[in-house]
Amino acid sequence: MEEQVAAALRQFAERLDGYDPAPGPPVASVRVGEQVVALRAPVVKALGEALRAYQDPRDRGACEHCGGPRLDDNFVCADCGRPSGVFGQLLAERAARYEPPAELA
Repeated sequence: MEEQVAAALRQFAERLDGYDPAPGPPVASVRVGEQVVALRAPVVKALGEALRAYQDPRDRGACEHCGGPRLDDNFVCADCGRPSGVFGQLLAERAARYEPPAELA
């Protein structure tokens, strides 16, 4: 795992250093296990921007009831169990009105 992280950082730095004809000296270094990856100023700036801009695809926002961050695919909060938002409310209302077909009863 350490090798993958260090390789990803190195590739990111090399890719960005390619855009700067005189990249300058390293201003920071990141230790991953036993490996050290030196980073120049433009790479540090870009890495910070990339990390701040990243949004996990599982992030569906916060629950409007309890503020919890764990909404499932149906916008039901894993912390308080209530549906969140307009879409969650629509799902709850539809589920409440659902009547199974006679042959399933």
